[in-house]
Amino acid sequence: MKLKLRLSNERGHASHGWLDTYHTFSFADYYDPAHMGFRSLRVINQDVIAGGAGFPTHPHRDMEIFSYILYGALAHKDSMGNGRTLLPGQIQLMSAGSGVTHSEFNPSKTEPGSLLQIWIRPRQNGLKPSYTEWHPKPEHETAEKVLVISSDGRDGSATIHQDADIYRVRLEAGKSTTHEVTAGRGAWLQLIKGTVTVNGSTTLNPGDAVSTDDTGTLTLTASNNAEALLFDLA
Repeated sequence: MKLKLRLSNERGHASHGWLDTYHTFSFADYYDPAHMGFRSLRVINQDVIAGGAGFPTHPHRDMEIFSYILYGALAHKDSMGNGRTLLPGQIQLMSAGSGVTHSEFNPSKTEPGSLLQIWIRPRQNGLKPSYTEWHPKPEHETAEKVLVISSDGRDGSATIHQDADIYRVRLEAGKSTTHEVTAGRGAWLQLIKGTVTVNGSTTLNPGDAVSTDDTGTLTLTASNNAEALLFDLA
């Protein structure tokens, strides 16, 4: 199985005072034709938002957008009438479809908040906008691999309008988990924290990622407590 490494320190970076952000793929003023996305995965931004700051109301369309909260909190409001404050480990998923507006703010006046903001292209344009969430249950706290987003909402996952399965991976030091990449699909692993070795040879540190388009088994082994998102994409 051939693995392609995307190092954290090679990502695009922007610091706006209120926002410090790293771009895995081309985004805003960061453009790299070699990193325009992976299959339907278009954006992975790792954001740190200063206390009391955030993104004012702005439009989106024809994109599946989800946020995974790393620490702090994120207050979301949108034109569909949703108003939520998301906490660490929780996910909000908005299907922009034919068009929505929304805002995202750090509700703390003093403490920073951090999230991964991820965009995935939908299977078709012009869909009716929708909103869903995933919240971890007590049994998920010790689960090594949990399905958090899928096309059919199985196992309590949030529903996305794309042939995509997204897992949260948590491994204690010395523990391993596996994932089968089947024919015609690809996998992207985005490491959030800890250190993970993939297939015994490729080591990831926080912010690093690895991808493959090959059929086979991914074996993830943590050398210290680790957390990641794993994307299985058509």
